[in-house]
Amino acid sequence: MSVLRQPEVLGRTARRRVVGVTAALSAAAVETVAVGCWFSLVIGPRTTATALAGLGVLFCGSLLRMGIFGATVSDLGDLLEPRRLGVTVVLTSGWIVWLLVAELIGDPLGVAVATLVFAGVLTGQFVLERRTFRQPATDGWPVTLAISGLLLAVGASTLLATAWFTDWAIASSPLAVGSTTVVLRLDAVHLGVLAFGLFAFLAHQHRFQRLLGT
Repeated sequence: MSVLRQPEVLGRTARRRVVGVTAALSAAAVETVAVGCWFSLVIGPRTTATALAGLGVLFCGSLLRMGIFGATVSDLGDLLEPRRLGVTVVLTSGWIVWLLVAELIGDPLGVAVATLVFAGVLTGQFVLERRTFRQPATDGWPVTLAISGLLLAVGASTLLATAWFTDWAIASSPLAVGSTTVVLRLDAVHLGVLAFGLFAFLAHQHRFQRLLGT
């Protein structure tokens, strides 16, 4: 009997694994786009307009990311429910605190301290997210969330380090497109965004894998 049930069990495990990877990719993509846009707005000279625009982009990205989490582990429901909005505000505020801590201290020490602070904020936000969507506690889940928070924080600080401590760019030769000349340029911060996206995927994949039991 167990032999007959084994293919069904394997099938469910495979489906959960696909769901987990898809959810992690979606969450990482949303977060990378939102954080990349916000970072590009606030890393340079800041005005009230750029600060507000960046905050709006970051909030929408955080809301979408939480929506992906909710749709993956339970019923999505109403994202504008006060508790869910509160969790979104925690995540959005965490990004701002992370950047402020790094800027106030400065230098590599500021980036290191901001990484630890942000890892703690993210871990707390993951805990609130689980409770908001009423996910049952499992063995080792605090460690799982702490590892995911640290991975995401390291990715964020990698992005910041490429903007602060590197100053190089690779540009192609001018390309003629009709009457227009195009130059392709790759800055270090672009690689920082890609690195952040990779760390974001690893962080979300780690916690989805544990949540879905794969």
